[in-house]
Amino acid sequence: MASHFGDRLCEAVRSKNTPLVVGLDPVYSRLPEAIRSHREMNDEFDVGSAVDAIFDFCTRTLRIVAPLVSAVKLNIAYFEKYMWEGVETYYSIVSEADELGLEVIGDVKRGDIGHTAKIYAAAHLQNPEFAGMEDIITPDAITVNGFSGAEGIIPFADVANEQGKGVFVWVRASNPTAGVIQNFADAEGKKMYEKLADVVGEIADQNKRIGSHGYSNVGMVVGGTTAEETSLLRKRFDKVWFLVPGYGSQGASAVDCMRFCNKDGMGALINASRSIIYAYEKPQYRDQFGDNWEKCIEQAAIDAKMDLAKAR
Repeated sequence: MASHFGDRLCEAVRSKNTPLVVGLDPVYSRLPEAIRSHREMNDEFDVGSAVDAIFDFCTRTLRIVAPLVSAVKLNIAYFEKYMWEGVETYYSIVSEADELGLEVIGDVKRGDIGHTAKIYAAAHLQNPEFAGMEDIITPDAITVNGFSGAEGIIPFADVANEQGKGVFVWVRASNPTAGVIQNFADAEGKKMYEKLADVVGEIADQNKRIGSHGYSNVGMVVGGTTAEETSLLRKRFDKVWFLVPGYGSQGASAVDCMRFCNKDGMGALINASRSIIYAYEKPQYRDQFGDNWEKCIEQAAIDAKMDLAKAR
């Protein structure tokens, strides 16, 4: 396996023949009835019961999607809700995904400057060196908030370099009202997200961050719901991996999202979360597979993979 994150993404997308990423955003009340009704996992307000249910759901989902997708994204917020037991579950699922050969992105959106940024980076990207934690690993990459400028990005990027990992900087959000702030333009007409992309691009383009496949280990998060304008970033930053949320439940189409790929099909990871992990809620899958929620998720992942392939 390649030691450079950008290279590993190239290998993962090629081997799975898809840029599809599945996001794990587990909400207890939406878990399958078969899990929520289990006698040891049937109490939403008991922390132990709830995190056991979430762990069961996530690990079984990982086994379903591992042969199909290039990476998974874990949103830490859905685990932090359960305090230290939830955080422990998060890291356990990171390890489970790693053992299945998946690239793992921790969606943590941390952001600060100076020493605090370094500590955040060590906490989320550096595998722990504490006694008794030899089996704990951190994700292959994390998302960060770069709105404090280069001083808020470089500490994360440097730790990523040291650890053979990656960073995705949040450049343009996918939610409808983000444009009020992120599309705000200066006197020359340059938008805020474009200025931030310039800062990220300059850091990403440094030789020490470029792998043998020509891609950096510093990428950008850019929502697929804004593809008509933001996909122009692809031409400007050809060495950058884009993590593209918005496909599926948020309304971005496969065509919208695939605009962020280079001509060789590399350079973009297309994330789908709720549209896949809760596929068993949809009539089209329930009618076909009934209460077999695992088959519903599997078919939804296959359908998304085919949809992206057609758009390519």
